Amino acid sequence: MALDKILAIAGKPGLYKLVTQTRGGFIAQSLLNGRKMSVGIQQNVSVLSEIAIYTLTEEKPLKEVLQLIKKKEKGQPTRISHKESKDKLEEYFFEILPDYDEDRVYASDIKKVVQWYNTLQKNDLLAFDEEKAKNEEE
Repeated sequence: MALDKILAIAGKPGLYKLVTQTRGGFIAQSLLNGRKMSVGIQQNVSVLSEIAIYTLTEEKPLKEVLQLIKKKEKGQPTRISHKESKDKLEEYFFEILPDYDEDRVYASDIKKVVQWYNTLQKNDLLAFDEEKAKNEEE
């Protein structure tokens, strides 16, 4: 599944999969517990494919950052928890993305990226390379 179908909803824990659109918004399914919920268009929703991480030279798409984590962790969950200290999270992220902008990428952002990676990994939704190859074949 592509990141353009995965959502982060403000005020709601975890990630959600876009199920279908409705007249006043859409239906999303939680990747944590599988429950479906109605989301209105007035709610603050972020599509993961639209999120980028600031580096010193450019903005790196979240997809690329997740691929770097996947490569480092060999497809397994991160060895660090999103609940670690600020210093440990920053140290880990520096290993993944050495040129990330420390002034604009906060510990809370790193925490989200680590948590999102682990959620996507647990739900087997990190197969971006396979999707790309499949789309090129078609």
